[in-house]
Amino acid sequence: MNLFDVSMPIHVGMTVYKNKPEKLPRLEVTSDFATQHVHETRICMDAHCGTHIDAPLHMLPGGKASETLAPNQLMRHCRVLDLTGVSGGIQTDDLLLQAIQTGEFLLFKTRNSWDEKFNSDFVYLTEDGARYLANIGVSGVGIDALGIERSQPDHPTHKILFQQGAYIIEGLRLRDVPPGTYQMIALPLALHGSDAAPARVVLTSMSNAN
Repeated sequence: MNLFDVSMPIHVGMTVYKNKPEKLPRLEVTSDFATQHVHETRICMDAHCGTHIDAPLHMLPGGKASETLAPNQLMRHCRVLDLTGVSGGIQTDDLLLQAIQTGEFLLFKTRNSWDEKFNSDFVYLTEDGARYLANIGVSGVGIDALGIERSQPDHPTHKILFQQGAYIIEGLRLRDVPPGTYQMIALPLALHGSDAAPARVVLTSMSNAN
């Protein structure tokens, strides 16, 4: 059985959305062995830092918060789609040949997974592509970028998926993961009242992964 950890490591100086300093995590040592008997660290970080799962509250006024991200909906089969040939936005035409089924949880492997620094031209899911997936009725979408959309006024991609009830995972690292079907474990931190939650996401190979 192959196991892939597709999460971004959290560390000072990591890649964050649009290189915004306020999104960088801060780790402060509050106790060390020079002065105390234990070593302890305080961490301050944005809920959208690194690999995370968005909650509807992120984009929908009155939307559900992070405590509604149900673990039993995030421990399931998923399918990694090879979209490394796409530049710009993922559109319906890019998805038509993928034989997407109702209820599937899809992870988009794109050229983003090779970026070592923030790329303002990252591959994203267009409004058109999101509407196609919502009409099929997918359960969730994950992408190897720190945002599932960019340069779209009013954030239609998020809103369309949230309104359909789909989960959104951002910040995956899929470079070493072959396309195919996997068992996914994507566990968000048990935050209450937040618009997102950091997550550790791992994939284990299925017999029909290829």
